Amino acid sequence: MDRKYFILTFLLFCTSLLFGQDVKFTASVSSNQVGTGEQFQVDFSVSANAEGFTPPNFSGFQVLSGPNQSTSMTSINGNTTISNAFSYILMPVKEGDFTIGAATIVVNGHRMSTNPIKIKVVKGRPVPQNQQTQSGPDNSVSAGNSADLSKSLFIKAVVDKTNVYQGEQITLSYRLYTRVDIEQSQVDNLPDLNGFWNEDIKNMQRQVQWHVEVYKGVKYNAADIKQTILFPEHAGNLTIDPFGMTFVARVPTPSRDIMDQFFGSFKEVKVKVKSTPVVIHVKPLPEAGKPDSFTGAVGNFKIEASVDKTELKANDAVNYKVKVTGSGNIKLLKTLNTSFPADFEKYDPKITDTVINGESGASGSRIYNYLLIPRHQGDYTIDPLKFSYFNPATNKYYTLSSQSFHIKVDKGTNESNVTAFSPADKQDIKLLDKDIRYIKTSDSGLSKQGDVFFGSFGYFLLLLIGPVLCYGGYAYRNWSIKNNSDIVKVKSRRAGKIAAKHLANAQKQLIANDTKAFYEDVFKGLYGYLSDKLNISYANLDRETIASALKMRSVNEQLINRLLETIDLCEMARYAPVTHISTHEVFEKAKGIINDIENEI
Repeated sequence: MDRKYFILTFLLFCTSLLFGQDVKFTASVSSNQVGTGEQFQVDFSVSANAEGFTPPNFSGFQVLSGPNQSTSMTSINGNTTISNAFSYILMPVKEGDFTIGAATIVVNGHRMSTNPIKIKVVKGRPVPQNQQTQSGPDNSVSAGNSADLSKSLFIKAVVDKTNVYQGEQITLSYRLYTRVDIEQSQVDNLPDLNGFWNEDIKNMQRQVQWHVEVYKGVKYNAADIKQTILFPEHAGNLTIDPFGMTFVARVPTPSRDIMDQFFGSFKEVKVKVKSTPVVIHVKPLPEAGKPDSFTGAVGNFKIEASVDKTELKANDAVNYKVKVTGSGNIKLLKTLNTSFPADFEKYDPKITDTVINGESGASGSRIYNYLLIPRHQGDYTIDPLKFSYFNPATNKYYTLSSQSFHIKVDKGTNESNVTAFSPADKQDIKLLDKDIRYIKTSDSGLSKQGDVFFGSFGYFLLLLIGPVLCYGGYAYRNWSIKNNSDIVKVKSRRAGKIAAKHLANAQKQLIANDTKAFYEDVFKGLYGYLSDKLNISYANLDRETIASALKMRSVNEQLINRLLETIDLCEMARYAPVTHISTHEVFEKAKGIINDIENEI
């Protein structure tokens, strides 16, 4: 019996060491003493990857903002630590001593709690009665019936149009309607928006703007809590998924107490709300009248072109700039159909976007900077650029033309080409560098009579090389057909190259300081690589499927965890602000993970 007790005690001690060695879940406030009507912040932070965060009941306080979630990641000697923080902005509504209870969270299957925090509220500025939060027994949060509050608290997905063309922009607003006081709110699930290219409209104001709106004959307090610009990627009926939130609402309750009946009795009710799905009918772009220069631009645009010089020397550079301005799918524009002289060496353009996403849609400009290097002297003309777009407002295609430019190229210092030739007199040949020499008239170096190639060793060697090359080409062709017949193996072999392209795009976004686009490309690179490498469709990829498939291919557990942590981080950064994270470190980690998986599979 003593031995069993000793073993049990030892196992419990080891478990507590493994679980609680570095994990801390703490709560802190910006000030322990505040006045009524003053704002203060409370933070809950956990030094691990966690789930199931449950905030305390903020009785006696009005929740102005929260939960605002942030994540930070640090890596020391290869050990990566992820910390999560949840913050709230509170305002006390009456004087007294209050206690913010314990928040709870689940880490590795274990529930952890913070210590309660005492707050002393002194006299400050008065708070209107209708904004106060009751702290009596009726103020306990209870689970409410969504059907009971469905006409008093709901979210509606509002779009400016439901019948559009492919590529036409749509403004989506998730509008909250309420006739009850809201104490707390939390986002449950964000819509996937499959079939749409989307970008959120950034709200320059920290607080949502409330207004009174009459809906179905009833007055509500309404506010747009999330706005997004959508561009349908293909024709058909596309569904905008529901947006879900959990609210703690303050609702009136019946009471037999005459004082409660006079002043009002309330309780806090937790209720889950989801918007109704919205179907967008997307029409394909008309084929009639579609210009050859059309590459997918939908909206209303104008173009202008310019060059930084019209006279230069051969092998010097000239910058050709094209600016596309207007409203529509500017960030989805493809490479322009440019035409330059054959003697001009052209490099891929540097693209600069200046786009503003507003309630009326996306508008701004995209600049294409082409670097051109003429290799020969002469007079050249850069032909006008043709740019076509489809305007959904008029249901017509339009073609715009830029101006042409005449470029004069003088002789360069390192030019190595013949510019003129006269057959009458060899002295008229203009020799540049030493590419062309005069014909020699002496017999030096000529073969002597009797020296024949027929029957020599070189002759028979050339005869033998022909059949050998034919057989080699035939064998290589059969090998190539067999090697590329298995589509799954081909995708698996090329998975690394496809991922490298996404990571290259991510590096460009990192240089451009576009953090959101950077995480988007890293996420696409990892998911696209795993889809091709594991032969799993992109839509069926999730954490469990990825982990299970990699384990079946004998990938070690530590590498799988690194991959899942990086995917979670990128996915979270696409929808929420993430601070204290080294983007360069995330980029290097993603490259290292792909290389390690290539080595193990």
